[in-house]
Order: sequence, then structure tokens, then C-alpha cells
Amino acid sequence: MQYRKFGRTGLTVSRLCLGTMTFGLQTEEDVSQRILDTAADAGVNFIDTADVYPLGAGESNAGRTEEIVGRWLKGKRDRFILATKAVGKMGPSAWDQGASRKHLLDAIDASLRRLGTDYVDLYQLHSDDANTQLDETLEALDVIVRSGKARYIGVSNFLAYRLARALGRADVLRVARFVSVQPRYNLLFRQIERELLPLADEEQLAVIPYNPLAGGLLTGKHRVDAAPTSGRFTETVGKAGAVYQERYWHPREFETIEKLKAIATPTGESLTRISLAWVLANPLITSAIIGASSAEQLSDTLSTSELVLDAQVKTQLDEVSHEYRWGDAAR
Repeated sequence: MQYRKFGRTGLTVSRLCLGTMTFGLQTEEDVSQRILDTAADAGVNFIDTADVYPLGAGESNAGRTEEIVGRWLKGKRDRFILATKAVGKMGPSAWDQGASRKHLLDAIDASLRRLGTDYVDLYQLHSDDANTQLDETLEALDVIVRSGKARYIGVSNFLAYRLARALGRADVLRVARFVSVQPRYNLLFRQIERELLPLADEEQLAVIPYNPLAGGLLTGKHRVDAAPTSGRFTETVGKAGAVYQERYWHPREFETIEKLKAIATPTGESLTRISLAWVLANPLITSAIIGASSAEQLSDTLSTSELVLDAQVKTQLDEVSHEYRWGDAAR
């Protein structure tokens, strides 16, 4: 396993981060524990979760993933960098979601109880809450950091201009500053290269992308003419299955995958490893978040942090996927 400095902080994390959003829905606790064991044995020291996980399980099951992770961490919490997220809906009241002071101060305490710890290393906004003033959110996060309940703060699913504004407001207010961004990024979604990654570079933010394998589409196991039978593209993950189909399940994406396979095959590497190695080859990427529904699924991905792409192969992958820097307009 390779390791890298976490943005401008003094923290060091593994180049692969274990994502846990399926724990408690697609994967029951015993399987989730084996996945965690396998990742840890391979040198992964970075675990990412969220209060709303497992994704697609609904409000009644929200928090179950944190509970599973917390039970596994018991007795070894100090060996891992633990990240979680808030903003998603966690209860029936209007204030049980978002980035208000009330919700964030409640949400961090609830996450810590479920995780069985008195602090998280990274506390992230799961998405941008346009209904709450950035100043209120930043001041609440500063309270959380100063209280010792979180060591650092970050964001996920933020547009570049909103993140830039948040960084500026934090400087003005002299409060805790975001140190990381967690965007979607893979060979079929490259829009962040236009504005978000240059911002991260200039501000020395850690970049920890999710979906590096496009929800499993970049494993090459799916076919456009056959309905998905398992995984994130099915109803087993609730509404999230429809979200993933909308993101990736299109003829254009499947045509690109065939081109990517043609590049990967002569290398002797799987499309899975080639696709993940491409993400890690970007010098601005700190750690890629990988997931699995079984420990066996990690066999291809866990060793990829040490895979160095041939320059010609990297160029070919760049060229084949270049249109995905521009989003739906290229369709």
C-alpha cells in the first residue's frame, strides 16, 4: 500500500480509502467485518462513512453503517483515520437535515455515539445546503473542531465556486478551514478537472474521489442489453439504484467501456485495475474511495495503489474518455 500526505495537513493516509455505504444493506455485518479486515490487512488506514448510510435503506435504517464500523473499530480506533459525513435527512423533523448549526451539532454527537468514539479525524458536509448561510455552517464546524470532536473538516459534492467562497469566508471569519474535497471522479465522469481540481491544487486541498469505478460499470461485467442483476444499479440499494442508472447506464458509456477494454487487454491488467490506476495517476488525487459487497471483490483493487500506468496507456485512456470532461452536453 502506498501513502500520501493529506493536503496541507500533517496527516498521512493510504492511497486507497475504504468506502462503507453498502454496509448494513447490500452487505450484512459479518460480511462487512470481513471487508474491513481484508482492507486493513492490505494496509488501508483510511475509512469513510456517513450518517445516512447504508445508502438506499431509508431514514429508519440511517446510521446502521456507522454502528457496524464502530463495532469493528473497538479496540483499534487509534490505528485508523476515520471520516464521516452529515447533511442528509436523519429524522422526521424539518431540522433533521442540512448544514444548520442545530443539525450539525446534533449530527456530530449522534455519529460519535454510533461510531463508539469521542472524535472523528475528518468531518465532511455530504452536500451543499443552499438554504443555510455559509457563515452559520462554518461557525458550527469551527465549534466542532475546537471541541475536539473532529480533527479536520471537508466537503463532498460541492461546486468549485461554492467551495472557493467557503474557503474565503473561513479566512475572513478566522474559523476552521476545509482541508479536503470528496467529488465523483472516474473515466466516465471527468468534469471536476475543469474547475474543482485546479482549485484544490491552488488551495492544497486533499482530493478523495468516490465512484472511481463508476459504481462497478468500469469492471466491465455489465452489458447494455442485459438488465443488471446485482450491485448498485439494482433496486437492492433503493432509490440509489435509479440514481446510478441515470449516471452511467447509457449506450455512450458502454461504447466507451468497449474502447477501454481494448486498451486494457494488451496490458494483461483487468479493466478494474486500469480504471482505478488511471484515477490514482492524477497527481492531485490523494486517496481513492473503493467499495465492495464482499471481501473477494477487493482482490483486484487493493493492490492497485502500486500499479504504475505506462505513459502510452495513460494517454490512450485520456483520449478515449476526453469527452466526459464536458458532461451531458457531449451526448
